Amino acid sequence: MSAVTSERPSVGDRLAELGRTLVSPRGAVFLLLIVLLVAIAVLNPSFAEPSQFIRFIQRVAPVAIVAIGQYFVIVGGEFDLSMGSVVTAQVVIAGNLIGQDESKSLPVLALMLVFGALVGLVNGLIVTMLKVPSFIVTLGMMLALLGGTLYWTGGAATGNPADGFREIGRGGIRGIPVIDILPWSVLVLAVALAAAIWFSKRPFGRTIIALGDNPTTARFSGTRNWWVKTSTFMISSLSATVAGVLLVGYAGVHPSVGRGYEFIAITAVVLGGVVLGGGRGWVVAAAAGAFALEALFTLLNFAGVPSTYRDAVQGAIIILAVAYSATTFRARRRGRGIEAPTDATSPTSPDAATQTSPDAATQTSPAPAEERDAEASARPAPIPSTSRADNETKGGS
Repeated sequence: MSAVTSERPSVGDRLAELGRTLVSPRGAVFLLLIVLLVAIAVLNPSFAEPSQFIRFIQRVAPVAIVAIGQYFVIVGGEFDLSMGSVVTAQVVIAGNLIGQDESKSLPVLALMLVFGALVGLVNGLIVTMLKVPSFIVTLGMMLALLGGTLYWTGGAATGNPADGFREIGRGGIRGIPVIDILPWSVLVLAVALAAAIWFSKRPFGRTIIALGDNPTTARFSGTRNWWVKTSTFMISSLSATVAGVLLVGYAGVHPSVGRGYEFIAITAVVLGGVVLGGGRGWVVAAAAGAFALEALFTLLNFAGVPSTYRDAVQGAIIILAVAYSATTFRARRRGRGIEAPTDATSPTSPDAATQTSPDAATQTSPAPAEERDAEASARPAPIPSTSRADNETKGGS
C-alpha cells in the first residue's frame, strides 16, 4: 500500500508566483495603480482621506464603465470608436427631452437605453453582415452622431434636466460615517463590474473570448459569430449610455462632454493587459486600467504638468502597454518552444524502441490500398484550428 503525498508550495514559492503575476501584462496595472495612489497621497496628503478617495472613485466611475464596455468589444477582436459620441448624444438627449419635468425621467431613460442598443446593433450588423472593418464602421458612426448632436444643439450647451435625474450622477446615500456620502455612481460602477465578471464567466461570455481568440474554431463549434460579435457592440453602446446618465449629473450638458472617451476607454483596456486583436484579457484589469489612467492624470495635475501634455501621455501609454504585452507573450512562446518533450513513451526514446515486440510490428503492418481508401473515406474531415501557444493567458479567471 502506497500513500500519495502532495507538497504544499512554500512561502517563497507563493511570493515568487505573486511577483510573476504582478509583472505580467494582466497584473502590472494593479501594481501601477498602487504606486500612483501612493505618489498622489505623498504630494497631496488629503487625497488619502476616505471622503476624498470616494470622490475620486465617483469621478472615475463613468470612465471605468465605458472601459468595461470597450473590453468586451476588444476581447472579441474588434474596436468601438463611437463610444464617446454615444455618451455625448445621450447627455444631450437627457438634457433636452427631460427638461424640468421629472415625470419624463423614466420614459426618456428607457428611450436612451433603446437608442444605445440600436446604435450597437447597427454597428455590429454592418461589421458582421457586410464585412466592413469595425474601425471604419464605428469611426463613421462616431462622426454621424457627433454631427447630429452639433446640428441639434448648434454647438452650444443646451438643455438642463431635472434635479431628480441629475441626482443619479451627483448624489448618493448621505450620513454614512467616515466617508459622509456613498455616491450613486460608485454603486452603479460596482453593479456594472459585478455583472461584467459574472457575464464573463458564463458560457456566452467565454464564447466572446473564444471568438476573439480563434474565429474559425468558434464557427466550426457551432457558434453564431455574427450574433456574438454584434452583442459586444450592443454592450459597448449600453455602457456608454450608463456613463452618459452619470455624466449628466456630474459634468452637465454640453456637446463635447463625451469627446475623447473612446480613446480613453481603449487606453484603459490596453493598460489593463487586454490584448488588441482579442482572445486574452480580464475585465477587472480593464476597469483597473481606467483607475490607473485617471490616477496618472491626477498625479500630473498635482505635479504641475500642463494639461496639454495629456494626449501625449495617453498615446505613449498605448504604445508602451501594447509593446510590453507583445514582448511578454513572445517570450512565453519562445520559452515553451525550447522545452524538451517529457513523454516517456515517445517513439524516439530508447525505452520505447526496446519495448517494441515482433508481434506488435506485425500488427502494425501496412494495410492493403483498398482498406486504406475505405478507411479514409469514412473518416470525418479535420476541423482547421490555429490555436495560439499562449492559451494559459486567455480568459478572465
